[in-house]
Amino acid sequence: MGRHAATPASTHAAPPPDEPDEEALWRAILADPGAAARCPRLSATRAWALYGPILAADRPFVVAQLGQSLDGRVATVDGASQYINGVAALDHLHRLRAAVDAVLVGVGTVVSDDPQLTVRRCFGANPVRVVVDARARLPSDARCLSGEAPLLVVRGPDGLGADPAETIRVPRRADGLLDPVAIVAALAARGLRRILVEGGATTVSRFLEAGAVDRLHIAVAPLLIGSGIAGLKLAPVASLDAAMRPPTAVHVLDDGNVLFDCDIAALRPHSGRLGDETADDLSAAGADASLDDRDLRPRRDPPRHRHGAAAVGADAEHAL
Repeated sequence: MGRHAATPASTHAAPPPDEPDEEALWRAILADPGAAARCPRLSATRAWALYGPILAADRPFVVAQLGQSLDGRVATVDGASQYINGVAALDHLHRLRAAVDAVLVGVGTVVSDDPQLTVRRCFGANPVRVVVDARARLPSDARCLSGEAPLLVVRGPDGLGADPAETIRVPRRADGLLDPVAIVAALAARGLRRILVEGGATTVSRFLEAGAVDRLHIAVAPLLIGSGIAGLKLAPVASLDAAMRPPTAVHVLDDGNVLFDCDIAALRPHSGRLGDETADDLSAAGADASLDDRDLRPRRDPPRHRHGAAAVGADAEHAL
């Protein structure tokens, strides 16, 4: 992915005063991602701006997210990270999970945080859970190994360690790390085309550096930690002209957190989307072709009730 781009204008996207309830908007968009084309009022909302492009994607689409402090820390020096961001940012994260086919984390996140990676704070279906575990470090008692959502483990071609769950094998790069583009391609071959790279910071950085991210969401909390683990870690640049400057929308959440929605795909030549290269990359990656006919996508029509909340009808305009 090229790192040169003209400086775009950032936008501050605050919801209009008369915007309908955010949960109602979320349900409407989830029920009918194409509704915004028929309803200008829906297309002008923050909910559509954040989730519409993901749900409406017709080719592999990767959104990555990070939660950090004002000074760019994702955890303290001892690794404590729960919870840097507030309730509204957590609700946003769970909506992202419900908007995708698969949620992906590195094994370091599983070891340190032991996340469930399921949808609990909003209406929606659980995505397939994916853990990148190149060195067979996944704990046998990890919470993501149990529960109602499927789990895939991504490993290298060498067969290192016992497989605790269904496994995808992808090639290693020259530096010994697993290839993020090959991971996306292998998941897409299974029908998992909308992917959330949830963490940790190292995994998000590697996917971003490899050009395997379409959208980057960074939730910044009004918090100064002063030391600890930094967020994105990319290769050094010689000048600011070489830095990434993606078109970015800014959303102030209800609890004072600020969400930056960065269109990383716009930095690619001709604004190419990740799916343009995925078919060729899959062949080159040497992913296990015998698994290509397995479609593990969660149903896009979520359960009619979750946590006692009634489902929204298929006509999204009625929710406005």
